[in-house]
Amino acid sequence: MLHGGCFCGALRYETTGAAAHRTNCHCTMCRGTSGAPFLAWFTVARAGFRFVQGEATRFHSSPMATRTFCPRCGTQLTFEEAGRPDELDVTTCSLDDPEQLPPQQHIYTRSQLGWVKLADGLPTYRGARADG
Repeated sequence: MLHGGCFCGALRYETTGAAAHRTNCHCTMCRGTSGAPFLAWFTVARAGFRFVQGEATRFHSSPMATRTFCPRCGTQLTFEEAGRPDELDVTTCSLDDPEQLPPQQHIYTRSQLGWVKLADGLPTYRGARADG
């Protein structure tokens, strides 16, 4: 089981099951909603994720996507895509121990900022993550 929450502690979550698609996303929406040059995510089964404290604010960042944030401190916690009803992406650095799930790839690098230089040797994908 993985545990995490927002910066101020108002929201806490837990998730069971395997984490998949551990990725750094460089898309313009992730950059814009986080204020960071890219955002680290992992994917879990939606059925295994639950908030155990507090209530997140929901924001529709596009017609097909919803993100959740802490209404107090603004920490972004999840990403839900309409085309993936059984999966949920969770921000890696909202985990109590983000070292548990280091990224395995970079996605949407076609949107990568020119001053970001990747030297970690991870695979890169100009579009979405690779399957499998």
